[in-house]
Amino acid sequence: MNSTKKIFLTALVALFTLTMYSCKTKKMIAKPAPAPVAKPAPPVEEAKPAPAPKEAEESTPVEKPNFNLDNIQFEFNSFVLKTSSFAILDKAVAEMKKAPNTKFVLNGHSSAEGTPEHNMSLSIDRANAVKSYFVNAGLNAANFTIVGHGEKEPITSNDTEEGRIMNRRTEIKVQH
Repeated sequence: MNSTKKIFLTALVALFTLTMYSCKTKKMIAKPAPAPVAKPAPPVEEAKPAPAPKEAEESTPVEKPNFNLDNIQFEFNSFVLKTSSFAILDKAVAEMKKAPNTKFVLNGHSSAEGTPEHNMSLSIDRANAVKSYFVNAGLNAANFTIVGHGEKEPITSNDTEEGRIMNRRTEIKVQH
């Protein structure tokens, strides 16, 4: 009898466990059903706050660009930018991006060494080097007009090397 009771009790425990497991499974399936019904409402609420940042942007005053920029300097007989000019160019890019529709004239110049023809060509190449820098920085090429002046408009005397260095330049002017 003992072994019969053990078998009976083992079968009873197994049946009870199986019954409980299948009841829990049914309950778990029944609970998640209401959750998907409640989820569609939050996306509508999330879309409402979006206009608020646009109003904040409109009320924030836009900083006016400062186009009072230093001249861009070049090496002797070259349209290679001097390293010291990169900071000026980067500042110019930042200011120009504040007013993306502004048009500029890039006035290239040279010192008096060389023939007038060579200096005119060099001054145009210098202005184009500045334009290339701006375009590579993401500015619109159509916003820039190139003008070469050669050696005709020095800002200081070409009698000294210091003066000639100052005259090897490109000036950035707002087009009127």
